[in-house]
Amino acid sequence: MKAEQLPLLNSVSAPATHPDGTRAVVSVTRPDFDADAYVGQLWSVPFDHAIPPRRITRGFRDTAPAFSPDGTVLAFLRATPDGKPQLHLVEAGGGEPQAMTEQKLGVSEFSWAPDSRRIVFSSRVPEEGRYGTVDGVGAGSEDPRLISDNQYRLNGLGYTADKPAQLFVVDVPELGAEPPVVPVGRAAKASGADAASLVPLAAQLTFGEADHTSPSFSRNGESIYFVASLHDGHDGDLASGFYRVPVGGGEIAALRPDAALQSVQEVCESGNGEWLFFTAQDLGDDGLDFVARNTALYAMPVRGGKATMLSDVETQDISGRLEAFGADGMLALNTSRGSVQLIQWTADGEAPEVLVEGPRVAIGASAAGDIVAVSFSDAFSNGEVGVLENGKLRSLTDFTKALRGEATILEPHEFTATGTDGYPVHGWAVLPEGRGPHPVLLTIHGGPFAQYTAAFFDEAQVYAEAGYAVLMCNPRGSAGYGQAHGGAIKEKMGTVDMADVLTFLDGALEAFPAMDRDSIGIMGGSYGGYLTAWVIGHEHRFKAAIVERGFLDPVSFAGSSDIGWCFGGQYTGGSLKQMAAQSPMAVVTAVRTPTLVIHSENDLRCPVEQGQRYFAALKAQGVEAALLLFPGEDHELSRSGTPHHRRQRFEQILAWWAKHLPSAANPQRETSSATG
Repeated sequence: MKAEQLPLLNSVSAPATHPDGTRAVVSVTRPDFDADAYVGQLWSVPFDHAIPPRRITRGFRDTAPAFSPDGTVLAFLRATPDGKPQLHLVEAGGGEPQAMTEQKLGVSEFSWAPDSRRIVFSSRVPEEGRYGTVDGVGAGSEDPRLISDNQYRLNGLGYTADKPAQLFVVDVPELGAEPPVVPVGRAAKASGADAASLVPLAAQLTFGEADHTSPSFSRNGESIYFVASLHDGHDGDLASGFYRVPVGGGEIAALRPDAALQSVQEVCESGNGEWLFFTAQDLGDDGLDFVARNTALYAMPVRGGKATMLSDVETQDISGRLEAFGADGMLALNTSRGSVQLIQWTADGEAPEVLVEGPRVAIGASAAGDIVAVSFSDAFSNGEVGVLENGKLRSLTDFTKALRGEATILEPHEFTATGTDGYPVHGWAVLPEGRGPHPVLLTIHGGPFAQYTAAFFDEAQVYAEAGYAVLMCNPRGSAGYGQAHGGAIKEKMGTVDMADVLTFLDGALEAFPAMDRDSIGIMGGSYGGYLTAWVIGHEHRFKAAIVERGFLDPVSFAGSSDIGWCFGGQYTGGSLKQMAAQSPMAVVTAVRTPTLVIHSENDLRCPVEQGQRYFAALKAQGVEAALLLFPGEDHELSRSGTPHHRRQRFEQILAWWAKHLPSAANPQRETSSATG
């Protein structure tokens, strides 16, 4: 794969299974260079293999499909090139979509009522005078913000306290009825109507200062469940709980008011209406102990009572949207050893059943009766849709066909190396075609409580296509291998994690003779940027390095990052002595490796000052260094930045490696300007 082939990289959403069990609908999105945006439409995927999938919408970006429980209507989010996502409806058999919302900041998520007559959605509500609510008042002309809280902004969203997410309920119109007509002229003046009257009026249910998210209806349709941080002292911890509000509005009830401090992500009622399933992380006595905390799945009676943990919190890490399955079952995802499984649980606590596993990543699932549709990625695809049959996953789509027609997708080689302390380090090597010797790139993932997987990864494919052997491992500190593995670097970052990535490198060099042990580069982003900078402050075996969006100075991070008020204190420890002992800036004077620093100007997670100061320190001591800055991008540049910038990022990275670590497919050449 080459950088210019990014538009062939299709991503697939979680599926929406039609209640009759005959088909699913998914959103298929891709980067588009002409629009410099992500475009996509909805596709219908029949479960009958004789009927091919087909595109069923033509919007600029249509996402998040969901069928009404009675199967007559399909809801989804549609965004225009210059607009926010808005809720739309279309008849399940096809037709013209109808807009249901005109929210100033768009709609983020929604859920159907069991009677198919209402939808609850979440939307950010801007404070008056901000975000275009007053004509002629732009961002630079708004009133100043007086900040007194820790949690007032978030990467990718900016300020949050002045635009909390609230819940709304909207009635679903009869789509087969005569379409509404907008009055004009005298009729419009007499009625006071305008084009906005085409959009139904939504009733706002919540009004608090916190974000209200993950809404879902009770099975009797009388209440709505949601997640929020409404407890006393919520600004000083990371806890959130789940609540219930009447569908017509009214008093909000906390469903576990005396529970220990937890961070709740999702809540969903069982199909028979008897059980509440929810996912949550325990956060310790102070509500801040988030390091390597696996997310657990719980069940409790709807009428109240004790919550029972269903998953093994030491070894399982539950994620994704919960999906009711059967009378008292639930489908959820589990992060496990470089894969993401789909697992079925029941409220009675019986042993769960693993439905999808192996070297793939389950993206999402939905059920209709006994039929389960699954979206997933694997080594050869960024996203496909399948259906479970007799315990096996049968693929129904081939959204990667166009990419395979132009590029060779290289299969990762699974590999485990053992360090001097006997600890196994698990990961993969992606090797270029040909005998070699191939220069080597040791890549380090972010997080740190995250994981590389065996599924398709565009970065590994691009670098391998350029002639590099790419190494990806999950050192201690990573997710998917249990809480002890993930928590091993708490208050000792740069110790066993550094040992593990170097162990994996040395083991791979022995295991794969095609790798050139004398031509090695190192690179990583976020925590991967941290560990890259830490390693080159202690090791001088690398020809060059790339430090991207790095966590590079825990001291200044505490006062500049959106999570700085809590992150460093939990990972490195809160004292200046502890921070300095684990800080790449504290060892920058020992760096001798030519280093490219990449950062985004709107990064609130690892603010741009982290990269700027690290680059300045390298320059001051005479180390060859360059700083690549991306305007308008945030911490997610490599994953969801504009397509134009993602292509330029790849081009600049390969130019850096061509200069310092040339390969047969990426020979040394003049470096192009990044400013043109």
